[in-house]
Amino acid sequence: MCSVSSPEGTMWLVVSLLGLTAALFSLLDVWYFLRAFFSVLRARLQPVVKDLLKEHTVSGLVLPHDLDFLLHMNNSRYLREADFARLSCFTRCGLFGAIHGLGAGMVMAACTVRYRRSLRLFEAFEIRTRLLCWDDKAFYVEQRFVAPNDGFVCAVVLSRQHIVGSTPDKVVQSMCKRKVESPEFPDELLHWIDYNDGSSQKLRAESGMSHTKDQ
Repeated sequence: MCSVSSPEGTMWLVVSLLGLTAALFSLLDVWYFLRAFFSVLRARLQPVVKDLLKEHTVSGLVLPHDLDFLLHMNNSRYLREADFARLSCFTRCGLFGAIHGLGAGMVMAACTVRYRRSLRLFEAFEIRTRLLCWDDKAFYVEQRFVAPNDGFVCAVVLSRQHIVGSTPDKVVQSMCKRKVESPEFPDELLHWIDYNDGSSQKLRAESGMSHTKDQ
């Protein structure tokens, strides 16, 4: 005999699924993980970029859920969008593959955002990501939010991507199959690094941990 599910059983199944979905969205930033997954997937389907220093561009659009009380893009959304742009860039150029191949990892060690002009509802923008240089511990990345209609740089994100379990030199050598020297550090980046180092020294002194080091 064929079993037929009762209306009550179907209703409880629907309620259970809705409850599980609500719990999942309450406990996890599901949209972030979905965006990250599709950013990497899309990058894998695009042509490989062999030039590690080549600027990488992704496009975006300000949507209603990006807005704050002043009806322009929330300042935290810039960092979120920058995350996805870096995922795409590092996947396409092979940086992530080289890091994972060495059994290493990458973490954000420092980040600064300069906001220059607001992005409004339904305004298009581009995120232009480029690797500036590297030292014995980290890669330094610049990301610009650019309005394509007039080319104005609306925001600039500068970040320090620390390599855990290896070094940037080894990562680049793994990618290029030879030793490659880092480009020269821009003056503004050197000032930023000095500021971070000074801040670290001050915080270590305040906490009585003068001999420890930041990432």
